[in-house]
Amino acid sequence: MVRSALVSAAGDVIARGSKSFAAASRLFDRETRERVWLFYAWCRACDDLADAQELGGALGDQSGAEERFASIRHLTTRALGGGPTGEAAFDALGVVAGECGINAVHAGDIIAGFALDVAGWRPKTELDMLGYCYHVAGAVGVVMALVMGVDPEDSDTLDRACDLGIAFQLGNILRDVAEDAAAGRCYLPLDWLTEAGIAPEAIMEPQHRPALVAMAARMAAMAQVYEASARVGAGRLPWRCAWAVLAAAGIYGGIARKVAALREKAWDARVSTTKGQKLLYVLRALGQVLIGAPREAATVPYTRAVLARAIPRI
Repeated sequence: MVRSALVSAAGDVIARGSKSFAAASRLFDRETRERVWLFYAWCRACDDLADAQELGGALGDQSGAEERFASIRHLTTRALGGGPTGEAAFDALGVVAGECGINAVHAGDIIAGFALDVAGWRPKTELDMLGYCYHVAGAVGVVMALVMGVDPEDSDTLDRACDLGIAFQLGNILRDVAEDAAAGRCYLPLDWLTEAGIAPEAIMEPQHRPALVAMAARMAAMAQVYEASARVGAGRLPWRCAWAVLAAAGIYGGIARKVAALREKAWDARVSTTKGQKLLYVLRALGQVLIGAPREAATVPYTRAVLARAIPRI
């Protein structure tokens, strides 16, 4: 497929797969927006293949997971090598990788997160959980920064981009506790659950809601620290990129804060943001761009360098 067709297909994928991300992506200049869509299409395809789902929907039959994961690796390697893959999402990766310098190390860090899910891995400690967040979202943030034109040698700004991905994923874990439990998954650290006297398979039992609320507050506070760190880095981006990043930070950060605020009712229904709330975050982000980003933020619990090696590769 030619680039224009890949961009069109990728735009359709993000519109159906992530309304929040699609809304934020509209704030980029055209070239950056197209590259963001191309990269997102690959991420979405990998996630769907790993979990046997469609556009992030309900998990499908998990049999054949190893074969699907092998396909992710094979198609990604072929795409990064510049060859056609026969799959639009992987061809999209090949295009954006050639334009932005995305390499096998960048893609490999992300693929390592899918490997953890395929293997049925679960975090035992807080560091494990954050290491997982790095692979499934922090490493995505690093590539997004490259797509936005950040110098690959600018380690501090890449760290900040990673921090935003981690903040997003902490919010996702919080929001999806009930959904994950129904699928036999749990991404809260085992030592947190043990301390609270909760067996992972019993996490949604009514008597455990008060302890779950306390964990939600703990995670939301942690997500806010990572988000604040990312906001410092946003100030170094071109203004339209900064606008999009800050809008996304508000939209996704709002999910974690809403879960914490709902307390025991947080998992009765899937938490999301309305169109009106998204618009408010977009407008607020524009104001933040005009005011200027903060120069300092609290130090995050674990840096990108630590998290990148926190979990042995599977």
